[in-house]
Amino acid sequence: MAMTMTQKILAAHAGLDSVVAGQLIEADLDLVLGNDITSPVAIKEMEKMNLTEIFDKDKIALVPDHFVPNKDIKSAEHCKCVREFALKNKITNYFEVGRMGIEHALLPEKGLTVAGDVIIGADSHTCTYGALGAFSTGVGSTDMAAGMATGKAWFKVPSAIKFNIVGKPSKYISGKDLILHIIGMIGVDGALYKSMEFVGEGIKNLTMDDRFTVANMAIEAGAKNGIFPVDDLAIAYMKEHSKRDFKIYEADEDAEYDEEYTIDLSTIRPTIAFPHLPENTKTIDEIDEKIKIDQVVIGSCTNGRIEDLRTAAEILKGRTVADNLRLIVIPATQSIYLQAIAEGLVNIFIEAGGVVSTPTCGPCLGGYMGVLAKGEKCVSTTNRNFVGRMGDVTSEIYLASPAVAAESAVKGYIASPV
Repeated sequence: MAMTMTQKILAAHAGLDSVVAGQLIEADLDLVLGNDITSPVAIKEMEKMNLTEIFDKDKIALVPDHFVPNKDIKSAEHCKCVREFALKNKITNYFEVGRMGIEHALLPEKGLTVAGDVIIGADSHTCTYGALGAFSTGVGSTDMAAGMATGKAWFKVPSAIKFNIVGKPSKYISGKDLILHIIGMIGVDGALYKSMEFVGEGIKNLTMDDRFTVANMAIEAGAKNGIFPVDDLAIAYMKEHSKRDFKIYEADEDAEYDEEYTIDLSTIRPTIAFPHLPENTKTIDEIDEKIKIDQVVIGSCTNGRIEDLRTAAEILKGRTVADNLRLIVIPATQSIYLQAIAEGLVNIFIEAGGVVSTPTCGPCLGGYMGVLAKGEKCVSTTNRNFVGRMGDVTSEIYLASPAVAAESAVKGYIASPV
């Protein structure tokens, strides 16, 4: 029976020859992920179920990253809970302050996610690892608890949508513009509980950082997961970062898809998601007024990687942030932070009038390091712009690429370098 890429991975991990969309399966897990918000809940659920052992100390990753370094007593208690659980169970992949990073940038960098894996994480953006040809998806903390104890999870096999990517993007057009274009096209529920499978000759023109960004935001279209084919670039990335074996799965030529779209990268323009949904998109050409902003955030699990920082620095070099505007730059991991220092990017951000933070999710969820006051407007390279997401319910978030964010920081209003 013909299967999509995702269906083949799930069938293999369920010990089945084939699966069909809608089928309920129990699959073996290669990795279970939790952070400082979701892990304490999962740990307490394990206690309720009298589950005292974990299935594999090497296949659990705990990454405190949302309110870390601790912003208050409550966040400190959450991290203490995670730390003690990790030490008690001798969990190999526990990343404390100094070693931590934003989870979805850190795990691929550490080589913990590879092609063919089945990964669950108690964070909705766990779908990021589909960039490497893995099936990865977000789950609730109860599912995380069961996964940590048993190494298994139940899934309903998703149907799929095929996105045929062709062409080559123009300068300063990135994966963020592509995924915002797609979400604007199909809506925030356009791929509800489906697999978004990205194929086509244009994939070769997307860097790994682009692909991580696209897969990361599959959930913003309602998808169960997003996934890319494993090409030479993905293989090179895995060989550089990981010592694990990986397995490449390819969709059958006659695999069934609910819908198919062809997207020409050469036609994509800088795209911005207006408040208060990621689907509320406009290209820079469709904005007919100067929308004054108060803050710009460049970072997050979506766009805090080295290419994102390089792009922002290229645009900011020798320029100054607009008066009465706050620019906050957050490298996604310690390694990226060090690389940004070595390349002189941090100097550029600071000389332009910005601040550079330790890796943290902080402002993305309105936690700290950039919370918005009443009526303030922010251009952010994060992934969600819901009402009150980054602060006061009257504040506004405009999602954009690092290029648009950097140019907007200089102009003081939403702008693009192209």
